[in-house]
Amino acid sequence: MSAAALVAEIEARRAFAVIRTDTAEQAVEAGRACLKGGVSLLEVTLTIPGALTAIRRLAEEAGAIVGVGSVTEPAQVRSAAAAGARFAVSPHFDADILAETKSHGLLSSMGGVTPTEAMTCHRAGVDVIKIFPASSFGGPAYLKALREPLPFLRLMPTGGVDESNLRAYLDAGAAGFGLGGSLVDRKTATAGDWPVVVERARRVTAAVSAWRAERAEGR
Repeated sequence: MSAAALVAEIEARRAFAVIRTDTAEQAVEAGRACLKGGVSLLEVTLTIPGALTAIRRLAEEAGAIVGVGSVTEPAQVRSAAAAGARFAVSPHFDADILAETKSHGLLSSMGGVTPTEAMTCHRAGVDVIKIFPASSFGGPAYLKALREPLPFLRLMPTGGVDESNLRAYLDAGAAGFGLGGSLVDRKTATAGDWPVVVERARRVTAAVSAWRAERAEGR
């Protein structure tokens, strides 16, 4: 899947699961639970011990679109691409990481919060600009304000996004949004209570579908 095709998938699905668990096995089970609930964009963070193993296993799941998160070095992109990652996410902008990501045909998402940072990302060729931590920078209102003079930016708020505000982020123009602890929290993952994650994912998927239907109807 090309980066352009993946952008279309993001705009269709919107919700990213940001998986940050204590073990690779938990990450795999969390990803499977998200898939069962309808969330197929799975960001496996490199803070997980054995993250590449989790990426490799989840990339084999039907319908999964798996990427790597918390990328801070170009070499990490190479390893993740070899494991089956289709996108790479960094909390910051780094030209070397971006070049490595593009060389492997992966979609790039990098952090850029201020207008200057966001435009730096955009002009460099970052596909989706990560607003992180979104809740600390004014939430949906900040996203809306940022897009008023820069409506062409694809923004993905992450950090503090949950069921209570995801529609507000979509209304503000979010191309997608990352769900971390509100979807897969460490307590639930440690307990292996995967039906809870499945149900959360289903509610998120339903909320996105309802929002899309309302927009199609002009409401």
